[in-house]
Amino acid sequence: MLFAPNFKPLTWAALGAQLDYAGQALRERGIGRNDRVAVVLPDGPEMAVAFLTVSTAATFAPLNPTYRAEDFEFYLADLQARALILSAGQESPARGVARKRGIPILELTAQPGAPAGQFRLKSENAHQSSVDLPVEWADSDDVALVLHTSGTTSRPKMVPLTHRNLCSSGLHIARTLGLTPADLGLCVMPLFHIHGLIGALLSSVMAGARVVCAPGFSALRFFAWLDEFEPSWYTAVPTMHQAILAQAASHASIIKSRPLRLIRSSSSALPPQVMRGLEAVFGAPVIESYGMTEASHQMASNPLPPRERKPGSVGQAAGPEVAIMDPKGGLLKLGETGEIVIQGSNVTKGYENNPTANATAFTNGWFRTGDQGYLDLDGYLFITGRLKELINRGGEKVAPREIDEALLNHPAVRQAVAFAVPHLTLGEDIAAAVVVQDGQSVSESELRRFVAHHLPPFKLPTRIVVLKDIPKGPTGKIQRIGMADRLSRELAVAYEPPSGTFEELVASIYEQVLGHDRIGRGNNFFAVGGDSIRAMHVMFRLRESLGIELPVSTLFENPTPAMLALVLESRVAELDVESLAEDLRKLPPEEVARLLDDSLSKPL
Repeated sequence: MLFAPNFKPLTWAALGAQLDYAGQALRERGIGRNDRVAVVLPDGPEMAVAFLTVSTAATFAPLNPTYRAEDFEFYLADLQARALILSAGQESPARGVARKRGIPILELTAQPGAPAGQFRLKSENAHQSSVDLPVEWADSDDVALVLHTSGTTSRPKMVPLTHRNLCSSGLHIARTLGLTPADLGLCVMPLFHIHGLIGALLSSVMAGARVVCAPGFSALRFFAWLDEFEPSWYTAVPTMHQAILAQAASHASIIKSRPLRLIRSSSSALPPQVMRGLEAVFGAPVIESYGMTEASHQMASNPLPPRERKPGSVGQAAGPEVAIMDPKGGLLKLGETGEIVIQGSNVTKGYENNPTANATAFTNGWFRTGDQGYLDLDGYLFITGRLKELINRGGEKVAPREIDEALLNHPAVRQAVAFAVPHLTLGEDIAAAVVVQDGQSVSESELRRFVAHHLPPFKLPTRIVVLKDIPKGPTGKIQRIGMADRLSRELAVAYEPPSGTFEELVASIYEQVLGHDRIGRGNNFFAVGGDSIRAMHVMFRLRESLGIELPVSTLFENPTPAMLALVLESRVAELDVESLAEDLRKLPPEEVARLLDDSLSKPL
């Protein structure tokens, strides 16, 4: 069964009926097996059921709702999408792009009082003709899901995953976690991401277990969901676990009365301190897993107690075979360090329309993960580094070249290189170095605001340093790996105390949210431990303090107390003017005239 806040449950029988409906609705519009259906929906039960049903009669291609029009232009073209599913009335740049490209739009509506996730599809063009064809249900080797994963170039790679891939991975996860029909999972992960789709949702379905589909993640609402639904487990990325842990002290009674059987973490490395904190607070084992899109999510996982969970390890092979390979393609012995490789029924057969990537990604039937590590004598996998240049920012894989190109679009920038820097909560964050054109100058804040118009928030560099020359390797090539160490002096920010009421307020809020005691006016919120979840807490506290409603993107574009204070000052001034205008509108005309005369008679 599928649950969601403010909905009655969707039974297995109702899910079966919804599956029949979705297959027929697509077929009436000429969409069938292996046709790509792009889906841009908010997280929640409709997105979950859309995945479970659309994928059985076509190919499900979820896209991040926060993408810009330029992003949707690329993805819809690359997918060769036959249709786009949006919520009825949903404002999204994808709608305009689909119209321009002549892609049919199907509007999804949920009927009031209907079970969680039950929906109907209606063509945006009411006069669109329908076809009377029987539904051809997918088989195990049809492509069920298509996701894009960024490479070390700016062009994302398309990963087709078959029903065999997905079902294998779902079963692997269910077996690893010992899921049964008695379990109830709480899904707080985004459902355009492999972790949420397979790690949280499909694993439960494959086990015949129940699942709660939350409308996105909220650390503040997490405990209300815990109290209402009494889940036995949940899975999340480390930043979410940290946000939950930060709120736990205020919800001790709920935690005690609603015990979890286990907590799962995946998509990026979980700090040991967070694992210890979660286990101490919730009294449940934390199971860290290792996954990636090309493996339909899970590759390795720590086992449940009483089997051993080794600190610093992502566990044992949990689905595919896992081995360590040398640069020449030979498999290494236990204890030897090399590239982590995998093979198995959950692993994609290759990137679509990308023979160059496939030639480097596969060796002798093994898929190269791009991660470096070793297997100990007990078969536990330890990851020691990243061979690829991808930046793993809190589980989001970011291609640095895409950031390079966004910076190079600025007329003052001559050279640009983006690279990973260590981060307390995200694991890795993004920094960049630029060289400007001769005779020109540009500030870090100006560059940040510029790239904010070209990149989604999770790809924005936290620091941008302007250099006379970018360090190069022995062969004259720019080397991203190790750039953070080479530029440590340039990346460091000297402490400068906040100046003025607004800077002091912002710095104080930063200190409260991050647990720091010395935030200066030039300290970047994200560089000193902030992330998108903590950013929402900052904006919430500013709203409480000043009564000002600002989008969280404001903090991404203005991350220092000095920068954000300027925005606040400007907004407060606007509100004062608006308030004065409102007061004047309430006065009789003769009183307004008298006030105006008095004002004009005073000397400047």
